[in-house]
Amino acid sequence: MDDFRLKVFYSVGKNQSFTKAASELYITQPAVTKHIKLLEESLGVRLFDRKGNFITLTAAGEVLYKYATEIFRLYQEAIFEIGTMKNQFEGSLRLGASTTIGQYLISPILASFHGKFPQIELTLLNGNSEFIEKAVLEKSIDLGIVEGQKHHSSLKYTDFMEDELVAVVHSKSKYAKFSSISLEMLLEIPLVLRERGSGTLEVIELALKEKGIKLTNLTIVMHLGSTESIKSFLEHSQAMSFVSIRAIQKELLHQELKIIPIENLQMLRRFSFVNLHGQQDKLATSFINFAHRHYNQK
Repeated sequence: MDDFRLKVFYSVGKNQSFTKAASELYITQPAVTKHIKLLEESLGVRLFDRKGNFITLTAAGEVLYKYATEIFRLYQEAIFEIGTMKNQFEGSLRLGASTTIGQYLISPILASFHGKFPQIELTLLNGNSEFIEKAVLEKSIDLGIVEGQKHHSSLKYTDFMEDELVAVVHSKSKYAKFSSISLEMLLEIPLVLRERGSGTLEVIELALKEKGIKLTNLTIVMHLGSTESIKSFLEHSQAMSFVSIRAIQKELLHQELKIIPIENLQMLRRFSFVNLHGQQDKLATSFINFAHRHYNQK
């Protein structure tokens, strides 16, 4: 079996698209179609069902895709292990980071890692924690970094660093005059929060639940998909939000946002590395160790 044909098949199966596979592999779509046809002929089975613009794996395709995924994972492990024998690091590492981590934390670590191991190809997928965990489960990425609780028994969570969520308003908000507020006052203040599936919202919900408060008790005016969109919203409203203290350092320095402590309420969380049990390769392990060293040296 031609190794490149297997790579073409894997790309089509992963993207569920001949067009996207062609773009990913830098070949034409007719070339993708030809490789798949030759592979099907050599195996004597159909690998894809085509219905209009949609394609799905056949039963045989599912089997081959499962083994192809494992083959390419083992291939990366082999490249890495050979590289270590030469005191070199080679290969590729597909990372994923939840929104807050991707926007405010991971870039310095990636830059430092690339500076030390420039021959390693790094890619980064961003999304909320639920999205990143799903990507790890589907093997779309090798290693994720998420926030919030542990959700899946088939995933291994490794603690990375601690973070704190704080209540903030814009400095022009009428609530900026308060040095602190009570939980009772919080119920009356308009809030803009992250979307369902985000680790941030989950931490908020659990912290309030411990105080006997449900999200439905709050005056939520809007859910937004990122901290940046929340900060922009606060600039033009009287609302309050809960965001990572790591995400507002510049705004605090320039006195654009103000933290409003809430009496008897603290929201702490941990960022964690996440990967499939038994699937963590040496390159992912090296990245985790590097990230820990980078963080502890700050």
